Parts: sequence; C-alpha cells; structure tokens
Amino acid sequence: MYNPMDTKSGNDLIEKYAPLVKRIAHHLLARLPASVLVDDLIQAGMIGLLEAARKYDSSKGASFETYAGIRIRGSIIDEVRRGDWTPRSVHRNGRRISEAIQNIEARTGSDASDVAIAAQMDVTIDEYHKLLKDNVESRLFSVDELTSSDGEGPGEQIVGIDPGPMKETEKGAFVGALADAIKTLPEREKLVLALYYDEELNLKEIGQILEVSESRVSQIHSQAAHRLRSRLRQWQD
Repeated sequence: MYNPMDTKSGNDLIEKYAPLVKRIAHHLLARLPASVLVDDLIQAGMIGLLEAARKYDSSKGASFETYAGIRIRGSIIDEVRRGDWTPRSVHRNGRRISEAIQNIEARTGSDASDVAIAAQMDVTIDEYHKLLKDNVESRLFSVDELTSSDGEGPGEQIVGIDPGPMKETEKGAFVGALADAIKTLPEREKLVLALYYDEELNLKEIGQILEVSESRVSQIHSQAAHRLRSRLRQWQD
C-alpha cells in the first residue's frame, strides 16, 4: 500500500496532491464572498495537506487521499471562520431561520416551505431569499460546518486526533443522526446536497441540472443547511 510518508520530500507530496487542494479550494470558493481570494484558501489547504501527511495512519483503513481531503477541507474552513467577517445581524438572522423552520415543522409535522418560513419570520419571500443569500455567502454554514474540526461543531472529532472511545462513540452517533436527517430533507434539497458533496459539482453545474439559476441553488443549499441545523438542535445543545 502506498504510504505518503515514503515520498522523497514534502515537495513531492505537494506536487502530487496540489490538484486535490486546488479542487477543494475552488469548490468551497463558490459559496464565499468575492472578497475571499482562492490563493488564501489554497494556502490554508496546503497546511491541511502537510498536517495530513504528518498524522496519517494507514492502519485506520481510510486511503490517504480520503483522509487528506478531510484535513484539507477542515483547514480551509477553519481559516475562513477565523476571518469572521460576518456581521452579528447575519448570525442572528441565521438563527432566526433555523428557529422558524423548527417551529413550523414541530407545529405542522411537515417540511417548512419558503413561503411558510417567510411568514413565520414576518418578512416577504424576497426578503427571506435575501437573508438566505447573505447567510450562505457570509460563512460556511453547511454540512462542512456541522462536521468541522475547530472544536465548535458537534462533529468536530471527525478529524480529531485520538479522541478516545467515548468521543468515537459520540462521533459515530452524530454522523448517523446527520445521515438520517439528510434523508428526511425535501427531495430538491437532498439532490442539491448530493450533487454538491458527493458528485462535487459547483453551484453553476447544479443549476444547469435543475434548470434554475446559480443563486437559487445557493438558496436551496442554505435552506437545507438551516433545516439540518433545526433537526439536529439536540446535538448543539
């Protein structure tokens, strides 16, 4: 089995996996403001790659590319979140959206629609879509965030180091709960997440498949993330 630590130097490793770092950086860039530079994301991703090389253990079963991808993505997300350019009002509105979804679905027992969420928040549908746009462009609020490595998200130990048997059990339970929650999403939201995370298509490509605009895909992605957060609230409490 190939061991990345057998490469002649760190330069060999970077050269071999630089395309992976760039692909992940450009994939995440699609959900960030124009002020974020892809070179900054790539630099953070390279740090994650080198960290992956240092800590990779082939006995755990995962391939190096799979493990490195998790580390690279986590490193980029951590760097973006450290920038914290998000106004407090955006954070508040994000919580309002999740709470509105939770209240509607608890009351009706069915998926909360755009129109119902807007009504619950006492805003117009256009204002609601603007809130979704502001939120998805202000931070990586997504499945990435729910399973981030910075110690804040409920799944932080996914890329942790030797978390111990109790943490491993918690991690497995959370990942199972997340997978179950994704299965309960409306079909279009499930499709967007599958195309984005599993197929690694960008928002424009997903829009072409769904025959909607790129901004609409962004809204669907953001709403899916808020719906997941509302349905996984017990893990965050």
